[in-house]
Parts: sequence; structure tokens; C-alpha cells
Amino acid sequence: MSDTRGSGMAPRADGRLDLPTVSERQSLREQVAHALRAALITGEMRPGMVYSAPVLAAQFGVSATPVREAMLDLAKEGLVEAVRNKGFRVTELSDRDLDELTEIRRLIEVPTVAQLADAGRAPSFETLRPLAQAIVDAAERGDLFAYVDADIRFHLDLLALAGNSRLVEVVRDLRNRARLYGLSSLHRRGALTDSAREHLTLLALLSEGDASGAERLMRDHIRHVRGIWASGPEGPEE
Repeated sequence: MSDTRGSGMAPRADGRLDLPTVSERQSLREQVAHALRAALITGEMRPGMVYSAPVLAAQFGVSATPVREAMLDLAKEGLVEAVRNKGFRVTELSDRDLDELTEIRRLIEVPTVAQLADAGRAPSFETLRPLAQAIVDAAERGDLFAYVDADIRFHLDLLALAGNSRLVEVVRDLRNRARLYGLSSLHRRGALTDSAREHLTLLALLSEGDASGAERLMRDHIRHVRGIWASGPEGPEE
């Protein structure tokens, strides 16, 4: 995805989204779907609102076809739903939905990551350091799109070290369904960088073979994410 950026601000009153641009290096459909997932996760696209493919296409600077195809892909994933003759509505998640997603993530990710702890794997963990640092850098500049993108890639690449591709796909789906409405609020309070640095701490614990420490941090990390989810979507800027 090229030129990924985020404002770190609440959704705008005019309904326009702060979307990244797209290029020809990947299929437009894939790039648009990737950008829209990030917009969903960060809360840039608000639950209950209907978004028109032509309007989004104009913001991306592409034709409506790849945008419509990307939205249909997201609809298959349950992230949006088609509204006849209008566009696509962002699926709303209840507190129970968020609790269930959190519980599944906890059951899968906490023990899997803890089992990876091994000083002998230190070189593999070191390859993830640039991604962990990218999360911190994005947090410091308030680039929520880049934050989410690097965060998802970090956790999926980490889980991939366990050698179970199906597990990675399940977690990918869970993460795509997330709604991190509280990210912009954390950034404004100066707390987003602290949360981002947990990824560097996790790599250090894993490289030291500290399974119990890694387990505690992962459990706390997922609990923090649930708290971010609980913040709820922000209203439009005045």
C-alpha cells in the first residue's frame, strides 16, 4: 500500500475520509480493500453510516468498480452490508461482540506467543524489530493508518513463527473485525506511544526465553485493546 497515512483525528463532519492513495503496483481492488479495512478499524468509517462506492472512488482517485468490488469483499467478511441503491453500511458491533472477539483472541494468541519464547529463536524475533519500531514511529506522529497496518503485520508475522497457517488466518479475521475507536484519543493524551512500545518489550521477553513474562504482557496487551474498543466511535469534527 503506498502513501499510507492517518490524521489521528475524529471523523469529519462532511463525511470525507482521510484515505491513503493507491497505485498500480497491486490490484486496485486489493489496495482499496486494505485501506478501507484500516479505516474501519480506526473508526474513520463510522458504524451505521452508509458509504457510496462512487463517492469513495472519487476520494481514492479511481473508478467506482474496484471500490465496489472491494466493498463486496468486505461484505463477505461481515464488515459492511450492502444497502440497495445507496451503498454499504458499516456493521455495528455490540459490547458482547467485542467481549467475544477479545476472549477468542486471548485463548489463541496468549498461549501461542508464550510458547514461542526461546532464546534460540532470537534471530527470528529480531527480524520483527523493524515492524515493532514502525508501530512506535506511527504512534509518535499520530499516523493511525500506519499504526494499524504495522500492528496487524507484526502480530500475524509473530504468530506465523508457530508454524500454523490456519491459526494465523483465524487471528487475521478477528483483527479485521476490530474497531479501535480509542486510538485517536490515546494519541491526543500522549498514551498511544506507551501502548506501541509494548511490542518492543514483547520481543525482548521472547528473545530472553521469558515465557511467563511474554504471557503476562500478551494478556495485558489484549486487555488494553479491549479497552480501546470500548471507547466507542467519536462524533464528527465541528
